Amino acid sequence: MGDRRGEGNSLGSLGNAYYFLGEYQTAIDYHQQSLTISREIGDRRGEGNSLGSLGNAYQSLGEYKTAIDYYQQSLTISREIGDRKGEGNSLGNLGNAYNSLGEYKTAIDYLQQSLTISREIGDRQGEGNSLGNLGNAYNSLGEYKTAIDYYQQSLTIAEDIGAIYSVANAYYNLGNTYGKLNRNQEAIQSYHYARELFQRMGLDSNIQNCDNQIKTLSSPQILSIWRRIKRILQRFLQWLRSLF
Repeated sequence: MGDRRGEGNSLGSLGNAYYFLGEYQTAIDYHQQSLTISREIGDRRGEGNSLGSLGNAYQSLGEYKTAIDYYQQSLTISREIGDRKGEGNSLGNLGNAYNSLGEYKTAIDYLQQSLTISREIGDRQGEGNSLGNLGNAYNSLGEYKTAIDYYQQSLTIAEDIGAIYSVANAYYNLGNTYGKLNRNQEAIQSYHYARELFQRMGLDSNIQNCDNQIKTLSSPQILSIWRRIKRILQRFLQWLRSLF
C-alpha cells in the first residue's frame, strides 16, 4: 500500500506540474490516475485532493459545471474526515466557479464560508485569498467600493505574510476597480506598484497587462491636458487680437 500511495502522490504531483504549465488535459489524465489509486487504497484525503485538483483543471478549461461537481465531491470528503483547511479550500473554489458562471450571490455565500473557516483555523493565506475573491465577486456585481474594501484587506494580509504575487495581484485588482470609478490617479499608481512587483518576479505577460492599463488611463489625461492648453491659447490669442 505504501508503494501505491507513493505512486498516487507522484501522479498528483505530475498533474500539478502540467497544470501550472497550462497543459490542462494532461493534468486531468494524471489526476484521474491519482484519484483511481486513492480510491483503490482507501486514501480519503488523497481522494479529496485529487478531486479538488480535477476541479481546478476543469475550471481553467472553462468547464465550470464540471469543476463544481468535482469541488462538491472534494468538499464532502473534507467534511467527512474533518479536514478544515481542505473544506475552506473547496468552499473557496466553489465560490470562484460560481463567480465564473455569473452567479455572484451564490459565489459570495461560498466565499464567506471559506473566509470564516480560514479565520477560525488561522490560515492567513487562505484568509487573504478569500478576501481577494470576495473583491472579485463584488466587482462583478458593480459594487466597486465594497470590492475595494476587500482588496485592501487582502493586500494587508499579503504584505504581512510576504506573499509577493498576492500583493501584486491585489494592487492590479485595485487598479481595475479604481479605474471603473474614474479614480484614474489611484488606478495608475496601483498599476505601477503591481508592475514593479511583477517585474521582480519576471512575469512578462502581467507586466504587459499593467502597461496596457496604464497607457489606457494615461491617454485620456494627456488629451484632457492638451485640450486645456488649447483653450488657454485660444483665449490668449483672443486677448491679443482685442489689443489691436
